[in-house]
Amino acid sequence: MKDQKPVIIEDYNEEWPKAFNIIESILSNKINGLAFRIEHVGSTSVPYLAAKPIIDIDVVIESMEYLSEVIKKLEELGYVHEGDLGIKNREAFARKDVYVPYSSEGYVKHEHHLYVCNRESDELKRHLMFRDILRRHPLLVSEYTDLKIQLSNKFRNNRKAYTEGKTEFVTRIMNEYKDVL
Repeated sequence: MKDQKPVIIEDYNEEWPKAFNIIESILSNKINGLAFRIEHVGSTSVPYLAAKPIIDIDVVIESMEYLSEVIKKLEELGYVHEGDLGIKNREAFARKDVYVPYSSEGYVKHEHHLYVCNRESDELKRHLMFRDILRRHPLLVSEYTDLKIQLSNKFRNNRKAYTEGKTEFVTRIMNEYKDVL
């Protein structure tokens, strides 16, 4: 099935980490004490990596025992719990509107995907490992940027095929570099 939104890859933007910091600050204040940490993951978290301009955020909790309380707090900020979407120990959240997470300033917030994971989440570990490998190896960033641009041109209107096209690269890098972190 084809996704309606085209795959648009942009050059790295210095605003991405700033946008993450704004969102992270609002989340931290709201779920203070429930989150172990809040991580900026995905391509926007890697300096100089071209990316879809959507920030990926993993809220890390000690245990899924805290999930119901975290869901309530996130709902107050305007998030809608979507469930695990088939990925164990990782819960997805959608935004009600562009102002989410809600804050007293009422600004439009950067587009982002929010997930809540427990510390044992394999998906969280994959996100962190891949991010950290890329941050340490600029040549891989260039290689990955080139691949993403090629795939976005080829699969502009098919996000599933675009994502599948990255799988071999991601898997290879994770296997080659997993022991050097």
